[in-house]
Amino acid sequence: MSSELRARVVEEFRRRFGGEPSFLARAPGRVNLIGDHTDYNDGFVLPMAIDREVWFAVRARDDRRVAVHSIDFDEDASFALDQGGPRRDGWVEYLRGVSWALEQGGCPTRGWEGVAAGDVPLGAGLSSSAALELAAARTFAAISGIVWQPVAMARLAQRAENEWVGVNCGIMDQLISAAGEAAHALLIDCRSLETRLVVVPDSAAVVVLDTGTRRGLVDSAYNERRAQCERAARHFHVAALRDLESETFQRRAAELDPVTRKRARHVITENARTLEAATLLEHGDVAAVGTLMNESHVSLRDDFEVSRPELDAMVDAAQRHGACFGARMTGAGFGGCAVALVQHESAAAFTRAVADEYTRNVGLRPAVYVCSASQGASIESAS
Repeated sequence: MSSELRARVVEEFRRRFGGEPSFLARAPGRVNLIGDHTDYNDGFVLPMAIDREVWFAVRARDDRRVAVHSIDFDEDASFALDQGGPRRDGWVEYLRGVSWALEQGGCPTRGWEGVAAGDVPLGAGLSSSAALELAAARTFAAISGIVWQPVAMARLAQRAENEWVGVNCGIMDQLISAAGEAAHALLIDCRSLETRLVVVPDSAAVVVLDTGTRRGLVDSAYNERRAQCERAARHFHVAALRDLESETFQRRAAELDPVTRKRARHVITENARTLEAATLLEHGDVAAVGTLMNESHVSLRDDFEVSRPELDAMVDAAQRHGACFGARMTGAGFGGCAVALVQHESAAAFTRAVADEYTRNVGLRPAVYVCSASQGASIESAS
């Protein structure tokens, strides 16, 4: 699919702008194997960049304007790099936000023109927004002569989403899109931003199961849960729930109201599961990792309460299949995708069986992707 997207943006660039693009920029979406709602608690996550991407075909301009055509939205957009503040202009605001964050970070930017297209499903919890941001950041860096530093660029892209777009996300999505490596997941310490590459064994396939549902009311629910976690941290006089030891929490959990107690319990146990999963994956023990994924789903469903019936039905169908090591919802929740770790040789049979069972039980036809771990944001010659 990447080669098809690449060809599409180049062809459309020639048609719209004449001549050849100077280069191509791409950035991947991601699936999080384990560690959800831990990132904004300064905890640990284990995402994997996937072979679903956003591509730009690009050529520099002599002025300080950006002009882009989106194939996916069939829209043209243009803006001046020094033009006002945030607006509600849809997808182009991510590009404007990245340029603003770069300028705010002391990186002057130049104008360009280009064509964008992607195959990261929108609203499915696979981080299409971070892929768009990092493809834009890669483009601005190349056009403007900015040295590419994955962690620094991820921070700037996160700032764009937090302060320009207005989504109070953690760092995980941007960092895995910037710094992913082929054949590896990436253990991220969301406080220090230290990372550790973790090999995904050839014996396991990572399967993304899109329920066909999309998140509703997620912003208010997300902010509510973030506030509950912060309330629990304040109660225990720690900077974040990442700092709360399990033994202390268990001894004093009754001091919290029932809802806050559940939210804190999820974060504390999810951090422990994530660290354990990274070690087990490095040792090739995919069955044990699958068990942790199953436990993670129960915690997200019951303690953090961010699942929904369709996600639970998808996870149940996946877990019942004999080739499945483990499965869980992934992402912010309230819709979107589940992820399963599956015996590699049985991945095709697994996807057919689980999709059919989900359709029988729910009445929706899911999209199912067998994913490979891919490289983070990069640029390529257009030739």
